[in-house]
Amino acid sequence: MKVLVTVKEVAELADDFEVEGTEVDDRYLEYDLNEWDDYAVEEGVQMNEEGIADEVVTVTIGPERSEETIRMALAKGADRSIRVWDESFEDVDLLDTEAKAEIFSAVVAEEEPDIVLTGVQAGDDAFGATGVALADAIDFEWAAVVNALDMDVDEGVAHVRRELEGGVEELTDVELPAVLTIQTGINEPRYASLRGIRQAQSKEIAPKTLADLGLDADTLESDLTLTDMYEPESESDAEIFEGDAGETAGKLAEVLREKGVAE
Repeated sequence: MKVLVTVKEVAELADDFEVEGTEVDDRYLEYDLNEWDDYAVEEGVQMNEEGIADEVVTVTIGPERSEETIRMALAKGADRSIRVWDESFEDVDLLDTEAKAEIFSAVVAEEEPDIVLTGVQAGDDAFGATGVALADAIDFEWAAVVNALDMDVDEGVAHVRRELEGGVEELTDVELPAVLTIQTGINEPRYASLRGIRQAQSKEIAPKTLADLGLDADTLESDLTLTDMYEPESESDAEIFEGDAGETAGKLAEVLREKGVAE
């Protein structure tokens, strides 16, 4: 069984940053593996360790810079990786769900995985539709927001528990091949060991262009346009009491009495 895991490099903002037009300058950004994808990678690696999967392959849409993040997934146990990028992406402000699904569909066609694992959402843009859109594009069965997974390889079925709204959970069977979007908490992602980090340096990261996948720049065209980016204003009613412990305790007690909380 082959497992394909989609992995995204996400940007994390520094405490102080500036917005320039419709983007934040790179000097205010740090890059890391998307939290939800970390759980998906761990689930794939555990399937490999349990003898369920023969190979775990990750796929990333990202520039050469993202290879540092990809190596993190390899160090945790993925066998090899695919990185999709070319100059066509350089002027794209917003890579939408449809474009990602089409790109990943082309990778699925080449790799022919039995199961595709994605994170439920991305930590930067908070989009949460890529996994389901991919399943629809490749006509795989799917289950979203999976927080428990048990594979029955002989039957070709994934027994999954899904997290629904209002604290409700659903138990369901999904026939393979399938796409599952993985929720945080399904496992405990491991830290990359020193041995794993060393081994990751020799594992394959195969660069792919759109042309390599039989696609072209038209794939990246979107009906969505990023028109503005700004830091929202925030208001706070917080009151800070100054003085020693006795003085601040007295002021707090007075406020509580005014609000009818204490007598």
